[in-house]
Amino acid sequence: MENPLYDALFAPLAGSDLPFLYLEDGTTLSGDAFHRRVGRYANALGVAGVSAGARVVVQATKSPHMLAVYGAAVTAGAVFLPLNTAYTAQELEYFVADCGATLLLVDPAQAAALAPLAAKLGVRLETLGEGGSFDAIAEGCADSFTAVPRTEDDLTALLYTSGTTGRSKGAMLTQRNLLSNAQALVDLWQFTPDDVLLHALPIFHTHGLFVASNVVLLARARMIFLPKFDIEQVFAFLPQATTMMGVPTFYTRLLDDPRLSRETVGHMRLFVSGSAPLLSETHVAWSDRTGHAILERYGMTETNMLTSNPYEGARRAGTVGKPLPGVELRIADPDTGAELAQGETGMIEVRGPNVFKGYWQMPEKTAAEFREDGFFMTGDLGLIDDQGYVNIVGRAKDLIISGGYNVYPKEVELVLDDMPHVLESAVIGLPHPDFGEAVVAVLAANGHAPDIAQIEQALRDKLARYKQPKAYIVLPELPRNTMGKVQKAALRKQYETKFKETAQ
Repeated sequence: MENPLYDALFAPLAGSDLPFLYLEDGTTLSGDAFHRRVGRYANALGVAGVSAGARVVVQATKSPHMLAVYGAAVTAGAVFLPLNTAYTAQELEYFVADCGATLLLVDPAQAAALAPLAAKLGVRLETLGEGGSFDAIAEGCADSFTAVPRTEDDLTALLYTSGTTGRSKGAMLTQRNLLSNAQALVDLWQFTPDDVLLHALPIFHTHGLFVASNVVLLARARMIFLPKFDIEQVFAFLPQATTMMGVPTFYTRLLDDPRLSRETVGHMRLFVSGSAPLLSETHVAWSDRTGHAILERYGMTETNMLTSNPYEGARRAGTVGKPLPGVELRIADPDTGAELAQGETGMIEVRGPNVFKGYWQMPEKTAAEFREDGFFMTGDLGLIDDQGYVNIVGRAKDLIISGGYNVYPKEVELVLDDMPHVLESAVIGLPHPDFGEAVVAVLAANGHAPDIAQIEQALRDKLARYKQPKAYIVLPELPRNTMGKVQKAALRKQYETKFKETAQ
């Protein structure tokens, strides 16, 4: 019996002396060396009590070690759950408890702080990286491992998405979901073994892990594997690359640097943007400055990638292109599900092998998000234009995308509402030149002015940094409609210009 994802992504690395990863210190890791590390880690997972189907949670700095844990989990048939390193211990506790993790892997520096949490939840805690306890276990293990048989329908990863009620949901992704999407992207974006991807994205997120890394692995290509986006490192390594994937912030920051020119990117064949809307102005400015048209695509945690502008053909600013091969996409009436005519705005709904299995231990929520005919309701509003390109025009769900990360206002509001002298709060997203949208908190005071510094300090321990408001507005009361609902659209309109000016 096969393990399709292991067979396609990791098995081909065995015996390859060619560089697979180029690291920031100038060293390389060959395909075979990486494959042997995957084997040792797969054996170490067994020593740590991880069996097929068990959940492995990783909250660690981006490194070849973390990427190898992903490979080991696939090899051993475990379920990989990467988490943002910005999550606080309070946030981490929910994820670990909800998924019923067997093993929690963290950076060595976090071990002491998280030991009480691990003991409370009964999860094994090990540290990952040079000198880490998990690596010590792996050093005593063989570097060969027979992949555990899995089917295309077996669960491979859990990625948590915030919910409008404040409770995060674990999106269940199968081998078929991940492999089908990687296959479509390799073909569409014409990746080959000659490609070198400049990889500066995080790998706790769909973009960096299941788009960038999986595409490179499937194409037998190579990666310049940087811990984060650092503009000096990007310019230093750019001459070795052929492709780059990034969020809009990457491109705006590069455009701000005078070193960016047609000469510095003349050898590149492809720039891809995703995770947040790319402004038309950024698309045009990049094209004018470099001669390259950024290829924008669209996806989400639950569906992997859904659409892409073409590799060959017009990459149209302000659009996210056409549905990927094998992906069915329609624009439907949000209430009835009836398909709408070309050019009409409605809910973007999708069906295909890329669409997730459902939400972890939430059968009712899963059922509510799917139509009877199997189409998943994305929560995004869009239309299909006369060229067949998908245009996203809004979001039906109350979502902010800041720096490529999803922020659900309700989760932030629940924390703010507990703060002293805050009667109630409304969290909105306002345009920001660097982050796309900035999280802004509008507070209604209960007769006393809230202490903003005190609130900011309290939020540092309760919410990941990217969820924390970048600005606070205090009002006597929040605007409401005749039904008593807070009018966030009115708040956005009122403060959009003012915030844009202060954000410059």
